[in-house]
Amino acid sequence: MANDAGSGCNFKQNINQAAATMTLEEIARLAGCSRSTVSRVINHNPNVRAETRERVWQIIKEQNFQPNLAARALAGRRSRVIGLVIPQPLSTIFTDPYFSMLIQGCAKACDEHGYYLMLSLVLRQADDTYRWLIHARHMDGLLLAPPLIDDPFVPHLLNKRLPLVMIGRIPGRTDISTVNIDNIKGASLATQHLLELGYTRIATITGAMNLVGALDRLEGYLCALREAGIEPPQEYIQEGDWSEAGGKRAMQRLLQVTPRPDAVFAASDSMAIGAMKAIQATGLKVPDDIAVVGFDDMPAAATVDPPLTTVHHPIERIGFLAAAALIEKLETPSTHAAGGVQHIVLPARLIVRMSCGQALRRGTHPTVHKNRGAS
Repeated sequence: MANDAGSGCNFKQNINQAAATMTLEEIARLAGCSRSTVSRVINHNPNVRAETRERVWQIIKEQNFQPNLAARALAGRRSRVIGLVIPQPLSTIFTDPYFSMLIQGCAKACDEHGYYLMLSLVLRQADDTYRWLIHARHMDGLLLAPPLIDDPFVPHLLNKRLPLVMIGRIPGRTDISTVNIDNIKGASLATQHLLELGYTRIATITGAMNLVGALDRLEGYLCALREAGIEPPQEYIQEGDWSEAGGKRAMQRLLQVTPRPDAVFAASDSMAIGAMKAIQATGLKVPDDIAVVGFDDMPAAATVDPPLTTVHHPIERIGFLAAAALIEKLETPSTHAAGGVQHIVLPARLIVRMSCGQALRRGTHPTVHKNRGAS
């Protein structure tokens, strides 16, 4: 079997044997370095020369070496597990493509740095299971995505000194590292684009208003209109719940408003698609009768009829950066011991397609392309 593994044959059949027999000393001998150097490489210590690190990892891969994570955790009081908490209903987490993309980004960063990602579906501070997870330190740090406004769980985490990074933000909490998109700018770009096309009766379908992202996107919409000297009637602002069904219900309410809106900015693509279906169900056309713009640039946005103009939201990248920021806190605790905080804000970009009516208003036939955005 050893010869087969060395020649690359029957590699999978040798996993258990390689994992059981290979030691740090043998890895060090093959790599021509010390055992402590191999340990530093496995633990992602930056104080290893690049060529040595590459050589060690190559041998680890060739030999299918499996580090004893339990022993490492006991030795260093580290589990190398990061928790991801999503304070949303289970039906939302498993049906909204936003969360699958976010989880994928977080998982990629963990995989690159030798950590495991644990998705926690325990949502309330009072839950005994969650208290146990934190108090027993079964995770080294926590990602919270997206945080609820005035979430009582956040102060509890800070009191326990559990390293924390939020995907999103909580107003007034500048003491917690965050990774986010510029929601205000993105919503403003979408609304400004509709204004430039000549629309004046622009309504919005907001997200659930217990999330800061929904408030920020509403603020961007209002800022763009007010800069144009327009104060929308209250009836033009309808709350949704981020889902397609919620967008459809909100659009049905907007269709009853007089005068009827000539354009709608929806705070998510799912709600925008629901709005388009509600419009089309009445015999009206998008964008001929009502233009629609979304937010997130989900895969479905390019395939609906008509293709949806939307704000690009680098969801997977945000998940990756959030997990990487948390791992940096864990790997360099001295750097962050004094409360070092990062606030990463990615720029928003407008993706112009057909649902905004640009072809009708400007006599053009746009294909999918990227428009203005923050630098």
